[in-house]
Amino acid sequence: MSRKKVKEVIYLNFLSNEISYIVIKKIHIIMKYKFNNIGLSGYLDDQKVVDLLSIIEKDLKSNGLEIFLLGNYEVPKELNRINTLKKDKFLESVDLIVAIGGDGTLLSAARDAAKKNIPLIGVNLGRLGFLNDISPNKSVTTILDILKGNFISEERIMLNSEITFFNEKKISMLALNEVSIKAGGAGYIQDFITYIDGEYVNTHEGDGLIIATPTGSTAYALSCGGPIIQPNLDAFVIVPVCPHTLSDRPLVIKSSSLIEIKVAPKPNNETHVACDGDLQGSINTNDKLVINIAKEKVTLLHPNYHNYYEKLRSKLNWGYTNRVKKNNAK
Repeated sequence: MSRKKVKEVIYLNFLSNEISYIVIKKIHIIMKYKFNNIGLSGYLDDQKVVDLLSIIEKDLKSNGLEIFLLGNYEVPKELNRINTLKKDKFLESVDLIVAIGGDGTLLSAARDAAKKNIPLIGVNLGRLGFLNDISPNKSVTTILDILKGNFISEERIMLNSEITFFNEKKISMLALNEVSIKAGGAGYIQDFITYIDGEYVNTHEGDGLIIATPTGSTAYALSCGGPIIQPNLDAFVIVPVCPHTLSDRPLVIKSSSLIEIKVAPKPNNETHVACDGDLQGSINTNDKLVINIAKEKVTLLHPNYHNYYEKLRSKLNWGYTNRVKKNNAK
């Protein structure tokens, strides 16, 4: 065998071994982690989000995971190394989304994740962080633990909100927390006529109405006097916002209900509809808003230490005084 042929054989053997090593390494990563294509989402104008996102990406990448960044506009230079994709391509490429920021970041990501049935986890950089379980200083270790399959999976129901205008044009939007409808003019109240499954319920005079899921029962609805609903209950709650009649109280209904809302004729009666705080549109007297349970659900992945009632205690300061007294007594 010629020297040239020997070199070719040695090179081919080397190449074969190198490919085998890469394949074996990839198989090992796939077997080690339940999720391998990780999408990162956050508000990229916030430097705190950018800094934490950069740390998470580096650590996950060093563990052999594929990382993608959701970016519909210019990306900060610190993140230029990350494979940045626009929304449609991003959702096709990932099998898990990590939302980094406040609850609003997760709510925004939830609408897209639910449509593609992609699980979602949240790292909290906001104020309350009721939905975002993971503390930023434990983010990497907790995320890796979840990726290995150590998590609690929870499906949350969503709302489908559809505005039908007088010209039959329709606008639909999903909400994880709530759909709110509020009087548009400053200083004005409005009459909101409600029907459930075709039956007239009430004409609510006030600033607005909130239709919330169990997930949203600890958000805007709670601040308006609504009840806290356990997340796995199939129920919604209709909560009046600043009702003129004090006996107009929150109403809990089954999640299979079809809710229809119209506004009564009044001067300056344009009202605004929002889903999880994002404006869906405005309606007038000849339009209607129909809300029902969405066919989509969002899957939230929690760390194994997640406890809903502990979260209620810590976020809402339940029994705070008693706990402080008990700790001081020790």
